[in-house]
Amino acid sequence: MPNFDDAIAFSQAHETPWTRDPHAEPARWGVHHGDPPPFNVLRGPVHKRGGVSGVININGKEVAAWGEPDRADQTYSVAKTYLAILAGIAQERGLLDPNERVGDRVPGIGFDSPHNKPITWMHLLTQTSEWEGTCFGMPDWVEHNRVVGHDPKPPQGKKGEKRQLRAPGTYWEYNDVRINQLSLALLHVFKRPIPEVFVESVLQPIGGGRDFRWEGYDDAWTEIDGRRMHSVPGGTHWGAGISISARDQARIGQLLLDGGAHQGRQIIPREWVRRMHTPDKVAPFYGLLTWLNRDGGMYADASRASYFMFGAGGHTVWIDPDHDAVIVTRWMDGAHAKGFVSRVVKVLGA
Repeated sequence: MPNFDDAIAFSQAHETPWTRDPHAEPARWGVHHGDPPPFNVLRGPVHKRGGVSGVININGKEVAAWGEPDRADQTYSVAKTYLAILAGIAQERGLLDPNERVGDRVPGIGFDSPHNKPITWMHLLTQTSEWEGTCFGMPDWVEHNRVVGHDPKPPQGKKGEKRQLRAPGTYWEYNDVRINQLSLALLHVFKRPIPEVFVESVLQPIGGGRDFRWEGYDDAWTEIDGRRMHSVPGGTHWGAGISISARDQARIGQLLLDGGAHQGRQIIPREWVRRMHTPDKVAPFYGLLTWLNRDGGMYADASRASYFMFGAGGHTVWIDPDHDAVIVTRWMDGAHAKGFVSRVVKVLGA
């Protein structure tokens, strides 16, 4: 049995500086504080969190767990990858073609302007859409010039400072407003709340879903075919989003590692899973809402086949096909992630 005690102890010694109770210390929670006012506020619920926790699977078996691996905590932008999974399920059901223009499939929800009309599902899924507009009161420019930890390009301007938009499909920008617009579009193609679709189509078949929640902003409601539904965000930037356990995150990571199959059942199309971790031409460090390590840019010590789901506050789901491994960490300070990765790799390569 591989011994990950050193890596686990390292993670536990480097907890995120975020408070454990956002209601008691709101200034020490979240990423919204850096947004230009009046958009630097929470618009959905947040809740107390646990401490550092994690799970490691090798060859499909759990070989290590620490902290509270069954506790459902908010996971921030790990949720983006779940939207990519749902898009693959929608494609399999004939509800979308990734290369079609979104507005041709779902007109009237923000893809009909001359600038937005050429946007395809693939543009949204690779964060190259350059979508322009307002989604439930949040304008796209709030996220202009955003800098995130694994983006290799230098800052292009001040966060929230409007920049000249490029043609859809030609420029990569990490933009949560556009992600929320993708989520709204998926809601319109499924015509059902997408948390229901995710639980029924992904989590329950792989044995997960306990205490799972996917919540929307307080005012993010829409009506489809006479039914009032919450449109949920692809993260917790302004509150709400997904609460999930580390073990369920590991289950989802294992599902992707296994090509979308679980116990002989193909849950996500295999070709879609492959495309999720295929480099985008505009941003070769990115797939479909998934971070890649093809040149070692994420982590020099990790396998070049590794790919990741990342969330603010210290959330990582690391999928390593070369070692048949899935590694989940929660609430570990990202400034020390390389040290954790190096310790895990030392054991995997032993």
